Amino acid sequence: MKPPTQKQLGRRLVEIRKRKGLSQEDLAKRIGLSRSSLTQLELGNRNMDIITLQKIAYILGFSMDEFVSDESTTGNVVQDSGVQEYTTKTTERISRPVFSQLKFKNMLLYILERCAGKPNVGETVLYKLLYFSDFNYFERYEEHLSGATYRKLPFGPLPGQAEPTINQMLRDDLIQRIKTYYFDFPQIRYLPLVKADLRQLKASEKQIIDHVIDQMSDWSANAISDYSHKDMPWLASKEGEEINYELVFYREAPYTVRGYEAEGDDEF
Repeated sequence: MKPPTQKQLGRRLVEIRKRKGLSQEDLAKRIGLSRSSLTQLELGNRNMDIITLQKIAYILGFSMDEFVSDESTTGNVVQDSGVQEYTTKTTERISRPVFSQLKFKNMLLYILERCAGKPNVGETVLYKLLYFSDFNYFERYEEHLSGATYRKLPFGPLPGQAEPTINQMLRDDLIQRIKTYYFDFPQIRYLPLVKADLRQLKASEKQIIDHVIDQMSDWSANAISDYSHKDMPWLASKEGEEINYELVFYREAPYTVRGYEAEGDDEF
């Protein structure tokens, strides 16, 4: 029989950890790893070396031989919720984002309608508002909002489709680009020239966007960038690479939105 793959071992680790009642942060501290490194182990994106495996086995109280056996019974546990429950479903659902430029345009126009008058909302803040809208929606509903792909860059997550979409919107006179200064720092800002077509945004999508705006649109570029750098999808991604939407299911407070109220409620 073939030995289990890294992804299978990662799922087993999640199952055992959750049965023991330990959070990612608790286990990471005990084995001397960062939480983002443990996330990579649980996702199967990082190989478990023998020393790390010994530490995990000792803390969680399992046999290493059984853990790496192809006949391990840990995979039979299905009662746990959260990360383990989600990872067992990933092969059954196609979660690769499909970009909708129409949705992205109307997201951007709606955010600008509400925020363009705020002097802090330059390009940096705007991109973070788009990022948290997209990723919060995926965590809450397990569906993509705009389907934009984001990359991990030094100043925070950047939507890969932003530049060509914005350039098209400039040519079509949907928005205007201006250069200003905010606290003596140069800033690129955008002003909406038309209103968003809210028929293109579902009530649940607008609700998530509104919550992100209410929470973060008054933050400075530095504050919202620092906040995004502590979000698990950012932490667990490699510099310059695409950020995996599925990493939202490893979030903990204050980033997780799984505590939101049911769709249709006035508030979260």
